[in-house]
This record gives sequence, structure tokens and C-alpha cells, in this order.
Amino acid sequence: MAGRRALGKICSGSSLGRRATLRFVTFSLVARSADGRLHGVVVASRFLAAGALVPAAEAEVGAIATQAHVNLAYRPQGLALLRTGVGAAGVVAGLVAADDERDHRQLGVVGATGPGACWTGPACRAWAGGQAGDGWTAQGNILAGPHVIDEVRDGWLGGSTLPFPERLLAALRAGDEAGGDRRGRQSAGLLVVKRGGGYAGTGDTLVDLRVDDHPDPVAELGRLLTAHTRLFSRPDPATLLDLTGALAAEVAGLLTALGHPADPVAPQEALFAWAGLENLEERLVPGRIDPIVLDQLRQAIPHVPAPRAAGFLPAD
Repeated sequence: MAGRRALGKICSGSSLGRRATLRFVTFSLVARSADGRLHGVVVASRFLAAGALVPAAEAEVGAIATQAHVNLAYRPQGLALLRTGVGAAGVVAGLVAADDERDHRQLGVVGATGPGACWTGPACRAWAGGQAGDGWTAQGNILAGPHVIDEVRDGWLGGSTLPFPERLLAALRAGDEAGGDRRGRQSAGLLVVKRGGGYAGTGDTLVDLRVDDHPDPVAELGRLLTAHTRLFSRPDPATLLDLTGALAAEVAGLLTALGHPADPVAPQEALFAWAGLENLEERLVPGRIDPIVLDQLRQAIPHVPAPRAAGFLPAD
């Protein structure tokens, strides 16, 4: 265990078994991407709508999780301190020092640079505690044991090849599979911010998903993230296909069958009309088609055949 814990600093005030009033139980991860452009919080709990209370984040500023006996004021106050350049440890110290109920609070903070920091008040119910490292902090209370935070940490550190939202979710899933909240499951949430990363580039909220009341909230959060990625992620330029020739004719045939008459040589106008109705507008690129859009179009009407190559006749 000592070797494993060397990967992250144990946060102050870990509770090993003190009695306390039950307020709010959860485990969470607050983290920053390697390039500093994304910040996020992922959380799970046997508490209704934990994702509505725990996380807060601001693009290129930092992210915060407030839990146990939640203090919602920590969110705007903590982000304001981060915005002025106070480091994560300084934010944690400042917030809990000014709080008469600090013994019942749990808090995790990650700033624009440097290590994360967390606090577990001595009145939080066992098992409660956290660990922090460069650009991340994991914390929880009323957990199955300290191994839950070990697994969250290892899931985060071992997921460096994953896209940032999926990496956060993988770490949460690792903690959930290790036992998570010892009372059971109810809710989960994922918040990720990136400058200009919001819908159509008009905001900074890249992902904001919640499962408020579900028997398997972490799995359901994964399903929602998959759907969110399909609908709202920008296409990978390397995978785009030219909307010409046989492919244009196939797309036109599919669209026409779906009630969007299309020119077999230039189906873009009809494609954009259909994709907008299917909420796929973020994946549209003039003159080309995203394979994910093409796949959904084919699945929408699978009985429409692709056009045959010129010169071939159907068999008798």
C-alpha cells in the first residue's frame, strides 16, 4: 500500500472512523488535462442528483468539488480565488479556514497549473479521505475503504491515452467497481470545460451530463457520454470522406428515401437538412461527410441499397 500511495499525496484531515452527522456522501475526481486546456469533475454518490451540487469549473482557471456536508459557496468563492492566481492548496486553506463547519466538509481543487489539493474534515464519516497529485485530486466519504480512492487514482493515471472526458469516466468507473459509496448507488455527473468548447463554439462547457436517480448511474453516465460524443463532438478531419461520385449518389438515395429529395451529384443541402433534424449539425462539413453521420444515415433506413457500380446488371 505504501508504494501505491506514493503516486499521490494523502490529503489533510482524512477521517478513519470518527462519528458524525450524515449529510452527503460521494466520491469524485477533479482534474486538468496535460495541456491545461480542459478541466473537469466526475462524481458518483448514493444521493439524489449529486451532479447538481458537487462540481464547478471554469475554462483555463480550474475546477472544484464540494461534498460531505456540501457548501455551495465554495464553488464561486473557490473559482474567484483561482482566477486571481491563488494555487489549489491556497484555495483549500482559505475556504476551510473561513468556514465554521469545516470539520464536516470535503473539498477538492485543481488550478490552471500545479498539483491538486483536497480537504477531508475530521467529522466526515468513514471511510473518508483523499489523494492528490499533479493536476488531479480524488476524494470521497462513506466509502467501502481507502482502496476506492486508490482505484480512482490509478484509473486516472493509467488512462492518459483516452480523451479527457472518457478518462475522467474511466477513473470513476474504477472506483465504482472497487465498491464506491458503501451504501450503494444513485447518481453520477460529469462536467468538463474548455475555452470555446461548448455547443457551436458559443460557450466553454464541453460536457455537462447528469444521472440524477438510477440503479447503475456510472454505467448510465457512460451511455450518455457515448451519445454526447456522437452528437456534439467535432469530426476528425483525417476521417472525413469526399461527398462525390458513388458515395454522393448513395447518400442522395438514402436521403430521398427518408423524405429529403436530394441531387445525386450534390446532396449537401438535403444532407444538412436531415442532419439538423437528427441533432448532428456539429458534425457537418461542406463538401464532405463524417463517417459517423454516414453510419447513422445508413442505419436510419437500412433497406435502401447502395447504388451498383456502372456496368453491372442485377442477376436474373
